[in-house]
Amino acid sequence: MGIDGILNVNKPQGKTSFQVVSFVRKVSGERRVGHGGTLDPEATGVLPVCLGRATRLVEFLAEAGKTYRGEIELGVSTDTYDATGNVVGRGDATALTRANVEAAVASFVGVVEQVPPLYSALKHKGVPLYRWARAGVEVPRRPRRVEFFRIDLLQWLPPLLTLEVECSKGTYIRSLAHDIGDRLGCGAHLKGLVRLRSGPFEIATAVTMPQIEEGFKGGTWAGLVHPMDVAVLHLPAVTVSNECEGAIANGRRLVLADDGSSAARRRAYSQDGRLIAILRYDPAACCWWPDKVLTERRASA
Repeated sequence: MGIDGILNVNKPQGKTSFQVVSFVRKVSGERRVGHGGTLDPEATGVLPVCLGRATRLVEFLAEAGKTYRGEIELGVSTDTYDATGNVVGRGDATALTRANVEAAVASFVGVVEQVPPLYSALKHKGVPLYRWARAGVEVPRRPRRVEFFRIDLLQWLPPLLTLEVECSKGTYIRSLAHDIGDRLGCGAHLKGLVRLRSGPFEIATAVTMPQIEEGFKGGTWAGLVHPMDVAVLHLPAVTVSNECEGAIANGRRLVLADDGSSAARRRAYSQDGRLIAILRYDPAACCWWPDKVLTERRASA
């Protein structure tokens, strides 16, 4: 029997997100495993890992907002924008005050155009940017629109500052560190990073890889795995009839009662409380279609 649910993993430093997924696949025996948003190898913290049918919901976790705590060192710039890279510049940060730093940090709150790091997993012509960079080729990087909902300066111990950042999907805290250094005129790089939250998952309830391994070896893993609908609780819910469940399982359209919601998607539950699909509204046909089917296909009558 397969495992359908989500692990809130506290990713350790030095592990790639792919390595965590491979580890979960091995210890759980579940073939279908995927993560809900990449963390850099040197970063730690919340990495949601979906198992079984929950992998159909990975995109909802990837699109969710994130919260990070990052330590930035002023006066030193690197080619990777973090502590793993080669130093490419040094600047004088000795004259900076807390007021200078607070003003620079505050200037990034809101919607900004952010250039991703050259050393990143984004692809150019099908090849990750970090491979181009390692080959000595600098490829064009298009700015991406991201949003910083909140950036709090937690600590200022020159030349180090610690920030807590709440942001949209697709945001690079490494780029934020680099850009803050540019704004202050001294350069900077990200010295350390912890993801505190990813969508509904918080670091306070995250579990370590040894805990996960022990859970699957000892048969207590069910207490670690969250129900897969945790990823979509922000969507309006609807409970459908047995007849509608059959239509969903076979990819047929539905006509549902108007509940007054303007949401274009809903999470659909069976009569016995199982999450069976994510539905998408088709305004042209005035009906709902199964967008993500999470129940088994039924034989036609």
